Amino acid sequence: MSDLEKIKKAYLPMTETAFYILLSLSEPRHGYGIAKFVSELTNGRIKLGSGTIYGTLTKMQRDHLIAIFDDSDKRVVYEITDSGKSILNAEIARIKLIYSDAVSQENKFIAQEEGSE
Repeated sequence: MSDLEKIKKAYLPMTETAFYILLSLSEPRHGYGIAKFVSELTNGRIKLGSGTIYGTLTKMQRDHLIAIFDDSDKRVVYEITDSGKSILNAEIARIKLIYSDAVSQENKFIAQEEGSE
């Protein structure tokens, strides 16, 4: 089993935190920038705390999903690696399948819900 396959097995399915952190790295960002991006993208539904962010960033850096882009200022700026992009794309594909399955069955549950009232 390759290193990437091992990492995929460890990360997939992803936690929302890991997913949104990788998604936020469409451009290099520091921790606060990640939190702000995620909060704005989700209309405040997800608010990542600094402990959660930095714990996940440390793990992702160790697993080579992200790398330090710049640490010359007081803030460390992270970027996604090719491995990180591969993991993120696999998770996006998985979520699309789940979404498709849910949509295909949604009306069955809406009809049941409306009929039970």
